Amino acid sequence: MLGVFSSAIVSPPDELVAAGSRTPSPKISSDALVKRFIDTNTSAVALQVGDNAQLAYTHHNESLLQPRSFAVKDEIFCLFEGALDNLGSLRQQYGLAKSANEVILVIEAYKALRDRAPYPPNHVVGHLSGSFAFIVFDSSTSTLFVASDQFGKVPLYWGITADGYVAFADNIDLLKGACGKSLASFPQGCFYSTAVGELRSFENPKNIITAVPANEEEIWGATFKVEGPAVLAARQ
Repeated sequence: MLGVFSSAIVSPPDELVAAGSRTPSPKISSDALVKRFIDTNTSAVALQVGDNAQLAYTHHNESLLQPRSFAVKDEIFCLFEGALDNLGSLRQQYGLAKSANEVILVIEAYKALRDRAPYPPNHVVGHLSGSFAFIVFDSSTSTLFVASDQFGKVPLYWGITADGYVAFADNIDLLKGACGKSLASFPQGCFYSTAVGELRSFENPKNIITAVPANEEEIWGATFKVEGPAVLAARQ
């Protein structure tokens, strides 16, 4: 799966911008990245959402245990990869039919968060149990919401294209040639919300997430880490 968003939607992480400037390497534009995805994946589907977002997915080479799915409802677009162990109980919690799958559940959870819920985003994501990575884009509010499971069972990466778009994908090789050193693994157990404005841990929402610059020989520009209580206490 692939999601590409302009700076009008999401500001590129400073650490990845710096990494790309520090160690220049070949990059391609966001449009070229989407074209590469389509050209290299059988039966790929791509969508242009407004002027500032593109989404693409394929069932080619997907895992039977971690399938990819896509849905759109009420101007909310969602790409989901993986499987939820507690899907049944979550269907009951959100009043969904037994036929509702993971991608529909995530859309409904996001809607509850946006419209009614008096709790923070980490509360919603923290109730998801299983293997997952998802990208939600609410075109009605230009809000982006991205998350990865607690153990990183479904890989997710993000980087910056030549024209400054932020790209999220489950395929590291796809982003290597598109983002150069402005590339990192999306940290497990974390979410990024443009409504919140930063990357956060949904297991430990009060903990700080720092980016450690990578060595030149590494493919990453930076590694994002959730700092524990001991590190935080030492800083105070």
